[in-house]
Amino acid sequence: MTSRRRVVIRGRVQGVSFRDTLRRRALVEGVAGWVRNNLDGSVEAVLEGDPAAVRRCVELCRRGPRGAYVDSVEIEAEEPEGLRGFEIR
Repeated sequence: MTSRRRVVIRGRVQGVSFRDTLRRRALVEGVAGWVRNNLDGSVEAVLEGDPAAVRRCVELCRRGPRGAYVDSVEIEAEEPEGLRGFEIR
């Protein structure tokens, strides 16, 4: 079974290595997808893989790396697309 979540993180989340931290965690967890900075200052990610591994990546999004301050996290379930690998966009 594969789970897919689109996550939008708001707060002080750009300029604190959020994307690279999430990329590294996703690789460890075997989660596919991507992460990017948005023009409005948020970080957006798509996470796809084993449901427990996706949940662990979402939990990382709730706290962020050192230096980040997360105000809110929006999580939306989506249909899996069979993504491979994880990239920073």
